[in-house]
Amino acid sequence: MGDASLKVAATCVRLPISRGHSESVYFEIDEAGVSAADIKASLKDAPGIVLQDDPATQTYPQALDCVDKRETFVGRVRRDLDEPKGFHMWVVSDNLLKGAAWNSVQIAERLVALNII
Repeated sequence: MGDASLKVAATCVRLPISRGHSESVYFEIDEAGVSAADIKASLKDAPGIVLQDDPATQTYPQALDCVDKRETFVGRVRRDLDEPKGFHMWVVSDNLLKGAAWNSVQIAERLVALNII
């Protein structure tokens, strides 16, 4: 948290559904030799994250499936074609829960846990 050198590019995708938002997220890591499987392994047990990433069964996050859920759904984790330390992933969540109210509560709880407030 708070690393100014962290490069992140996100594209918000708006779909004609009543709730939920989706983002295509690009990020770069410092360490060489990390694979998409390594990224998935770290996301798999992360609190509040549901990893849905199985191209063989076409399992990946969809905005319609996140409605009324507080978790953030992540999938389609893949290495960038041009940048060896760059990765892409697809992220969806309920914009009324995670994107607004619940996200604010989680940020406040984290600030208290870190003795920032």
